[in-house]
Amino acid sequence: MIQVLSTAWALLLGMGLLMVGNGLQGTILGVRGEIEGFSTLEMSFVMSAYFMGFLGGSRLAPEMIRRVGHVRVFAALASFISAVMIMYPMLTDPIAWFLGRAVIGFCFSGVYVTAESWLNNAASNENRGQALSLYMIVQMLGVISAQGLVLLGDPAGYETFVIASILVSVSFAPILLSISPTPAFDTTKPMTLRELMGKSPLGCVGMFLLGGVFSAQFGMAAVYGARAALSLVEISTFVAAFYIGAIVLQYPLGWFSDRMDRRFLILLAAAIGGASAVAGMLFGVNFPILLVTAFFIGGMSNPLYSLLIAHTNDFLDREDMAAASGGLLFINGLGAIAGPLITGWLMGDGIFGPPGFFLFIAALLFAMAGYAMYRMTQRAAIPVDETGTMSPLYPSASPVALEVAQEVAIEAAEAEDDAQDVSANA
Repeated sequence: MIQVLSTAWALLLGMGLLMVGNGLQGTILGVRGEIEGFSTLEMSFVMSAYFMGFLGGSRLAPEMIRRVGHVRVFAALASFISAVMIMYPMLTDPIAWFLGRAVIGFCFSGVYVTAESWLNNAASNENRGQALSLYMIVQMLGVISAQGLVLLGDPAGYETFVIASILVSVSFAPILLSISPTPAFDTTKPMTLRELMGKSPLGCVGMFLLGGVFSAQFGMAAVYGARAALSLVEISTFVAAFYIGAIVLQYPLGWFSDRMDRRFLILLAAAIGGASAVAGMLFGVNFPILLVTAFFIGGMSNPLYSLLIAHTNDFLDREDMAAASGGLLFINGLGAIAGPLITGWLMGDGIFGPPGFFLFIAALLFAMAGYAMYRMTQRAAIPVDETGTMSPLYPSASPVALEVAQEVAIEAAEAEDDAQDVSANA
């Protein structure tokens, strides 16, 4: 880990600042939308636009990088992100915000592809897994830190949006000034969705459902807080609780993942997350209970992303793992686009109101748990000693991070095979 820090500290610092800016603008938009009188449905379209742009960026950014190079793509997308963040308080119109969020989603996707390519290039085979873990931790800490900055300015004014824009602008300085070699860039042709569904039905269905859960958390948690009449301090703490849970529970679930049937662990995590969402729906007026529910929803749902990828890998040949990552990302992206739209409809005044936020998350997580239980009756479990390792990933990962995680899994499997061969020949 120290070696990773010594070679990639500037990149990690820049990405941390970038995530602070991203987390800040996501939360403040939910609060500002309530102040401006936007309806829940309008805000759901605004929040969904980020994931539309992100999915489009994940498909187009690789080609942009091949055509003009990492540095130009990185700098151009940074400029757009900073400009849009300043635009929000100037153009307080749902259509303008929708277009701005789509642009920011597209740009962040391209930035992640570029930065993760650099990180992969800076890491060696020996520390690639640690580099990926550290990168994901930095991402989560950035989003958590952002919630404290929400309190620095009046959400009805310009200050918070300016802070977000400055953070994004500053974040690129350490990255662009410290990275000397431009990494080679290539991505694997994705496996068809039909092939992927045939290999791992639970992986595909789970990733689609999880996309909706994650986008509801990332896009609509602040909207829920504003609609539920929480104070600004309470909203920022509530949003942070999701990501604190993700960091704290990622590694315990990863430990269990390598020691038991992953389908049962997926079932258990989804059921606990769903039960927590039900508690939030029933007792959300009690703020301490609200924080506990957010902690366990985030702590169960975010590690499910890594669990589902590891489970899918268990049924793939090693040469197909990288190809599967593109399909999994696309399926997750489709679910993420739908998440805020359905959540916003459920949160409407004529439907369920604010509790609809938790109802949607509970429904998706219970559906995942039920489908995992069904799949356990359809196929025998793979022996634990024949499964691959689980690499920590969060749903904001780009195709590059997914492919790096697949490479780590392949290298770990090959190392285990070599160790078994040595032991057999001894």
